[in-house]
Amino acid sequence: MSSGNKEPELQNLVIVGTQWGDEGKGKIVDLLAEYSDLVVRFQGGNNAGHTMVVNGEQFISHLVPSGILQKKICVIGNGMVVDPEVLIKEIDYLTEKGVRIDPEVLLISQKAHVIMPYHKAIDAAREGCGKSKKIGTTGRGIGPCYEDKAARRGIRFIDLLDEDFERNVRHIAEEKNFFLSSFHGLETIDVDALISGYKTFRKRLAPHVTDISVVIDKAMRNGRQVLFEGAQGTHLDIDHGTYPYVTSSNTISGNACCGTGIGPKRIDHVMGIVKAYTTRVGEGPFPTELFDETGDFLQKKGAEFGATTGRKRRCGWIDMVMLKNAVRLNSLTGIALTKLDVLGGLDEIRICTSYKYRGRQIDDFPVSLNILGECEPVFETIAGWDEDISGIRRFEDLPVNTRNYLNRIEELTETPIDLVSVGPGRNETVVVNTPFKP
Repeated sequence: MSSGNKEPELQNLVIVGTQWGDEGKGKIVDLLAEYSDLVVRFQGGNNAGHTMVVNGEQFISHLVPSGILQKKICVIGNGMVVDPEVLIKEIDYLTEKGVRIDPEVLLISQKAHVIMPYHKAIDAAREGCGKSKKIGTTGRGIGPCYEDKAARRGIRFIDLLDEDFERNVRHIAEEKNFFLSSFHGLETIDVDALISGYKTFRKRLAPHVTDISVVIDKAMRNGRQVLFEGAQGTHLDIDHGTYPYVTSSNTISGNACCGTGIGPKRIDHVMGIVKAYTTRVGEGPFPTELFDETGDFLQKKGAEFGATTGRKRRCGWIDMVMLKNAVRLNSLTGIALTKLDVLGGLDEIRICTSYKYRGRQIDDFPVSLNILGECEPVFETIAGWDEDISGIRRFEDLPVNTRNYLNRIEELTETPIDLVSVGPGRNETVVVNTPFKP
């Protein structure tokens, strides 16, 4: 690993998770937002929670891009699905903490889809009814909203502002209420109350709604730097993740274009966020999962609870089969490694380099969950370290064993490590290379 900072160039950067989410993207976006002009979310909804710690104070955002703490222009892209009630509560929460949020700072795409009460009711009904396989959703209506988007029966923000909003909602809600009552035997949605409430939301959010594709294009033409913030992780991607235990949107870097309305030639750099170990929330196979004291150690020391759900995260060793899959799917040009400090105190650290399946070696991440569920990880072991690394700011000052671990990750992924997080705070970071021009 090179230790000197190379001269950065003007870049538009996409940040994505490489595992099953919860990699620490919020901190990295917050850190790099200092060097950007716009921060743009391009997929997902309030099923993602990004945690930031600034001067010892914790901030959690679910819809507002993490760059809001750096006082940047923050954009909610068309690839997102937005619960307006949750967004307004989040705006109020951040405002109470002294964060400025107004129509010049927070922009919402006209084409972003709106989560409705019937989406949340259907989501909860499916997870709890026992009539279908439990996926482990957050119950926030994300999947059903994306379903309506694909079925061309969704309500976008431009539709929320339209004079035909009430008529359209009544038409759609008729079908949703039939499904809730006849199939699930549940109470129906009060459509009059829904319409009244959403008209209130419309009044509050209308000043923020605009054509964000035009805004981003103008910014880029004027030489401004744009940071695209992904949510969840590569292996929760609706197409390329461990389906069906995935989210309902495309989480990989290519969706930064589709989810915001800019072309692929505008992307200069793709940074993958890699947790120094692996975690997962919800259902699905997890080859390197630990069920012993080491797993408990990682869970407790890493405070591995979901920022959105509060659910305890499953913990395991870092998985290179998974990471190499993420490198290919996202065209990663750099890595930000997070939570490295959590590994401190372990005598040995293991790296999964391949899988063994029924006696044969597998080097590529399987599509079949049946195969993945039977895969046994093949490990190599690296010596651990006891030193407290949270105060270190230069790569050269890290313990030898820590550097050996980082160098091995670079070798196996064939991708340079740009940033290393050694603590939750914004300043607790070792910067090796920065993709932005200061």
